[in-house]
Amino acid sequence: MSRRQRWERQYVRALVLCDLLAGIAAGAVTFGLRFGDEVTTYNRSYLWLSALLPLALLAVLVVSRAYERRFLFVGTDEYQRVFRGGVGLIAGVAVVSYALDLDLARSYVLAALPTAMVSAVVLRFALRKRLHIARSRGERLRRVIVVGHELSVIGITRQLRRERYHGLEVVGACLPPDHDGVIDLPVFGTFDDVATAVDAADADTVVVLSCPELDGAALRRLAWRLERDEVDLVVASALIDVAGARTTIRPFDGLPMLHVEHPRLHGGARIVKDLVDRVGALALLVLFGPLLLAVALCVRVTSRGPVLFRQVRVGRDGSEFRIFKFRSMYVDAEARLAELRHLNEHDGVLFKMRDDPRVTPVGRWLRRLSLDELPQLLNVIAGQMSLVGPRPPLPSEVAVYADDVRRRLAVKPGMTGLWQVSGRSDLSWEETVRLDLRYVENWSLSLDLVILLRTMTAVVRSSGAY
Repeated sequence: MSRRQRWERQYVRALVLCDLLAGIAAGAVTFGLRFGDEVTTYNRSYLWLSALLPLALLAVLVVSRAYERRFLFVGTDEYQRVFRGGVGLIAGVAVVSYALDLDLARSYVLAALPTAMVSAVVLRFALRKRLHIARSRGERLRRVIVVGHELSVIGITRQLRRERYHGLEVVGACLPPDHDGVIDLPVFGTFDDVATAVDAADADTVVVLSCPELDGAALRRLAWRLERDEVDLVVASALIDVAGARTTIRPFDGLPMLHVEHPRLHGGARIVKDLVDRVGALALLVLFGPLLLAVALCVRVTSRGPVLFRQVRVGRDGSEFRIFKFRSMYVDAEARLAELRHLNEHDGVLFKMRDDPRVTPVGRWLRRLSLDELPQLLNVIAGQMSLVGPRPPLPSEVAVYADDVRRRLAVKPGMTGLWQVSGRSDLSWEETVRLDLRYVENWSLSLDLVILLRTMTAVVRSSGAY
């Protein structure tokens, strides 16, 4: 068994343990809240149901393929399969209880099963964050040989080094026979030397980039050669930031055709998202009510001016609205922008300064903890923003957008998003745009949930917040 296979098996075992713990905790908590700590003749059957809940949860997750390695480690497929398994379990219990005319308390079912499902997702998320931290230290990485032309190899290597949480460490390359060899990687030969390169570099994964020399027959022969040593073969698509949920392999006369679905920008899914946004924002507004009052008091006492800062931003399809934030700058901040413009530390249309003199002392703490963003919950309730989405831009920024960048306006802007949880102001303008466009193209409710969970860790780290 290879090093990669050993740690992947350990990871799957940890997932099974987490899911069992989620089921045990959900069953115990629900039974305790519903019946207390006394076992009677009436609730003895519910005690057995609570004991069987972890095994039932494990079974539905196996059926929904939530333990298959191709769905783990990165992406939202893993969480989607957990949700599908949980919904299937709820539906199965409902059908069985109706068919057999079981006297089963609906409050118990509607409390225990969703709690188990949500707990499983949270524990899996924590386990994945632990894996990503290990990968940032250079552990549990796949050793990759990249096969393709120089420019493509350089591009994919730069991206994989930037996003190490994917777990792919490029250790070498195989280039065409007429290459000039000017790349920052060991070159292990040409396309005919891939199998030898795998042995020489102790690699466990081969990534083949799009190039005319490697047609279907050549890829098939390469797959046969790598199969003997159980080396993974990954064929990189020329599509940019298109998630797997939008792609389907459809055979046509023996040829595998990649069908790409359009992103879900309208329809029922968007109605569900709007409903979740408004209900979630209202709940958060009630939950953070005391904190909002405390922050408002601090802003009011420590500096002259209004508590809330209002500014025109551009929303979905170019519509303008006024955004609400706690004021973190002095009242003359807009007037002083021109004299500080030459000190901009950002490489795009945004203006960012680490030590902006216009920011108040309290404002620095508000920005570091992202507390200045909380009044935007009012914008979410009003339907102008979403909990998750691209950054809400200024009209002056939109005026200089390139055509590709305007794609960000196809959805509502969000209080948090991929760029916020990936580094915020520390990211380049190109990377910020790429992350926002990735979200627009691949939106899903499970992706929103992952971003919301990652937002909490990003706020704690406070990296890129200034």
